[in-house]
Amino acid sequence: MKLRKLYILPILLLTVATVFAQEKKVEFKKAQDDNWLVDIDEAYRISKKTDKPILANFTGSDWCGWCKKLRAEVFNKPEFKKWAEENVILLELDFPRRTQLPAQQMDQNRGLQQAFQVRGFPTIWVFSLDKPEEAKNYAITAYGKTGYLSGGASNFTKEVDKMISRKTASK
Repeated sequence: MKLRKLYILPILLLTVATVFAQEKKVEFKKAQDDNWLVDIDEAYRISKKTDKPILANFTGSDWCGWCKKLRAEVFNKPEFKKWAEENVILLELDFPRRTQLPAQQMDQNRGLQQAFQVRGFPTIWVFSLDKPEEAKNYAITAYGKTGYLSGGASNFTKEVDKMISRKTASK
């Protein structure tokens, strides 16, 4: 599989840039678990600093049965948490129905949903970001995507490791 470079749509970026220019950055609603980030800018900074790819979980935390199953069978397991700490930056992009996210967080999540063409939940993307000095947009290098996989944390991490190997092979 070839690496794919995705570029966030200019209209989307204009909308997001306008929202951010008009408002101070508000506090985002925290992820369900402490080891997950919710802000793409924070994930980018840590990813750049550590040279780890980002693992983004597009989820419907309060309504999606498969998302809840993935969280219980994989993300909540000590084996996954240990693996993730060593290999990826975790980013939760939530689309809840029963609770409301701050508008900026929802705009960010929707923008990334469009950029990655996510149509179902859960969808997991592994990628890296780049942002040249003068640029306002991120360039996305995607290594792969998946959804719910049976077989628990070990099977899930094995599949994601294959995606991550594309990152190291491309260097």
